[in-house]
Amino acid sequence: MRRLMAAALAVLLVSHAGPGAAQTSDLVSRTAFRVCADPANDPMSVEDGSGYENRLAELFAAKLDLPVSYTWYPMATGFIRNTLKAGKCDVVMGYAQGHELVQNTNHYMTSAFVLVVPSDGPLAEVESLADPKLQGRAIGIIAGSPPANHMAKNGLIGRAKPYHLVVDRRHESPSVDMLDDLEAGTIDAAVMWGPIAGPLVKRRGTDMKVVPLLKEEGFPKLFYRITMGVRQGEKVWERKLNSLIRRNQDEINAILTEAGVPLVTDMGDGMLEVTQ
Repeated sequence: MRRLMAAALAVLLVSHAGPGAAQTSDLVSRTAFRVCADPANDPMSVEDGSGYENRLAELFAAKLDLPVSYTWYPMATGFIRNTLKAGKCDVVMGYAQGHELVQNTNHYMTSAFVLVVPSDGPLAEVESLADPKLQGRAIGIIAGSPPANHMAKNGLIGRAKPYHLVVDRRHESPSVDMLDDLEAGTIDAAVMWGPIAGPLVKRRGTDMKVVPLLKEEGFPKLFYRITMGVRQGEKVWERKLNSLIRRNQDEINAILTEAGVPLVTDMGDGMLEVTQ
């Protein structure tokens, strides 16, 4: 179950000449910051460079004094095998901590699943899936995502509207469809991964409220630490990225906050206070 949830989150969910470069794997480029990315994973990675993961890639490349280059591939079955493991690129900008398909860097953000509701509606004050106000409501949920367990435990699955988990985002966007349905009144609330929901809601400029689900009791947890992913065994490259994360955390937070990503504390017990 733990592996399935990590995989689900990863779906909703890289080199530089200089001191120590000789120790870096021969697969890691010394002429470009090579990123493995989905070309249509809006708002995270987008082929036109508008995603916040694109901005993070630009930040890291600038610190390494390298240009950014991309290997584009839909983030579905075979993504890691056909990009990172194939040696076509060196880093995945966003990956859930603890996933065995990649070697994780230190995490650079912690975020959570969220409840999205109309800010002036009857559910505006709801902060937990256990709130009785949600009973009998039609709630959108990505099928198979961790919050579905909590919805089932709280008797909310009966009227839930499921949206696909694994899709080719070039042709289908479940998160956008869910927010469209919420605006149209087809559903009363939406449960989504915060780093997707927050930026999409902010961009729409609509009167919606994004509430991180930090009060759910029991397993599974609904907050996750997000890392970068590199090839297994590339410890020197991982340490180089860890150093960049540590030294540039304020700039990373600024990019994420500007995009609308809800940032929470490492233990998921509150919102992160971001220094402006």
